[in-house]
Amino acid sequence: MIDRFPKYLRHPYLLLTLTALFWSGNVVLGRAIRADVPPLALAFWRWVVSLMLTLPVALPHLRRQWPLLRRAWKPVVALGLLGVGAYNTFAYIALQSTPATNVVLLNSFIPVATLTLSGLFFKQQLGRRQWAGVLLSLWGVVAIVSRGNFTDLAGWHFNIGDLWMLGGICAWALYTLGLQWRPEGVHPMLLLAAFITVGLLALAPAYAWEILSGRVIVLSAGALAGVAYAGVFPGFIGYIFYNRAVGEVGAGKASLFIHLMPVFGTLLAAVFLAEIPQPYHYAGIALIISGIYLTTAASRA
Repeated sequence: MIDRFPKYLRHPYLLLTLTALFWSGNVVLGRAIRADVPPLALAFWRWVVSLMLTLPVALPHLRRQWPLLRRAWKPVVALGLLGVGAYNTFAYIALQSTPATNVVLLNSFIPVATLTLSGLFFKQQLGRRQWAGVLLSLWGVVAIVSRGNFTDLAGWHFNIGDLWMLGGICAWALYTLGLQWRPEGVHPMLLLAAFITVGLLALAPAYAWEILSGRVIVLSAGALAGVAYAGVFPGFIGYIFYNRAVGEVGAGKASLFIHLMPVFGTLLAAVFLAEIPQPYHYAGIALIISGIYLTTAASRA
């Protein structure tokens, strides 16, 4: 699918940037529709939408590549549980009780968690300049979420939603690192369909429990549009872009682009909510972009 794009449109850094944009909208969306769409319902139907988009391209490859997929069932199941079943579900649950700002800030620790786990278990470490880029972009995130007043962070405390998000962060870091064990020779769309199927099978009992507990979707145009967006952009297109980019640039550098989420969150708020950016927004964005450039430039050197 991506191979049909012009070369400049399939550059891994562009794919990662677009993924961060889609996921930023996903965080804002999850918080906005939390009253009408419960978290497990949003996670389940988001992936149903993504699976429906994936199957037409994936099924023609199933018969020929099924032996490869079956032999690699362990990493397929693990990646499906981590990347589809756990991460976004935990994030949607977190957004029920914690502000989107907290989720964005905690998301910014994904690169650090990924690089740390990579160094501990896989000995895939970055150099000093690359680590400096990670910390620089992380500082830019802190500048945005603290509104330029770093003393406000002293009063920041964890609630149950923050703990759910920390669980999601660990799941995504492991998913990113685990992508190196994807079965070779399996079409990317078939592999994505397999991940989604595993995730849906894991989500189904939890979603049934949510319905039995009395939490159901309040049908409205906004709720349906929200589920559609979550399934098409952060779910379907975002995962295709992210998986492709990780295969090209590695887990550590790919996870660094998570730091773009506060940048896009600020821009989306300005466009759709008429919230005018403040000086600390511009300072944070400059730090984030500088950090990403420092890390990627050091890698090329």
